[in-house]
Amino acid sequence: MSGSVDGGPSRIDELLESARTGLARLTPEAAARAQREGAVLVDIRYAALRESDGTIPGALVVERNELEWRLDPTCPHRSPEATGLDLPVVVVCNEGYASSLAARSLHALGLHRATDLDGGFQSWRAAGLPVTPPLPAPAGGPPTLDP
Repeated sequence: MSGSVDGGPSRIDELLESARTGLARLTPEAAARAQREGAVLVDIRYAALRESDGTIPGALVVERNELEWRLDPTCPHRSPEATGLDLPVVVVCNEGYASSLAARSLHALGLHRATDLDGGFQSWRAAGLPVTPPLPAPAGGPPTLDP
């Protein structure tokens, strides 16, 4: 995911590079250790990916469009896990791109310990770390209008 139509870096590549400046991005093993030590892993992947690939046990699932409201400890719509600005948060997306932008957004809210998982959920799974498998499809497959 890089490059622009004119061959140079795209604006999103530049934004991503800037967002990652100052983030201590974690390897899957370091993220697992952080979770064991009390960090909140926040899975921002959309439902279809969670349903097809599974989830990280113990991760808080928050859709990306609700992230800031759910993790802002001053917001009336916060998740119970949003206990304060010193909360260690590891944002997890599918491949480690959107999570960097999301972690930077959490920094802007004052969550100075927010970071992300380098390589996202796919790197977690590839490292052989625990994954809760997706639920099996209902017997007979999805409903259809066919007789």
